[in-house]
Amino acid sequence: MKKIIALWLLLSFVYGCDSGTINNRNPNIPNYTVYLQINMSLPGYSNLQFPSNHVVDYSQGARGIVVFNNGSGFVAFDLACPNQAFASCTTPMSISGIEATCDCDDTVYNLFSGQSPGQQYPMKQYRVDISGSTLIITN
Repeated sequence: MKKIIALWLLLSFVYGCDSGTINNRNPNIPNYTVYLQINMSLPGYSNLQFPSNHVVDYSQGARGIVVFNNGSGFVAFDLACPNQAFASCTTPMSISGIEATCDCDDTVYNLFSGQSPGQQYPMKQYRVDISGSTLIITN
């Protein structure tokens, strides 16, 4: 009986640990390696220190990346339209305030969650780690 309990505890620990990964599987957006560092001490990125502000970097991801301060932390999303075939929608989403709009189908996504009501896929999310005043965005 003790062996069963020990095995159960071990399995609970192994399968209960969060690896910190984000489920961003989307067949419409290719998986590119992402590694982006943003130093919020630099003037070009200082607005990220305040909630509801964002910066965009078009050199990473499939169509660029938006990094957004949601008030309790930072989120990063790809600017490729998540519910359009990658080859058929070649423009990155446009950002206005707390929303991202896919110009191919006029779908609006919330930057706090990456969601759009009634859509199959949310925006493709990337991991954001903080080291001092530097954000590190990876996938």
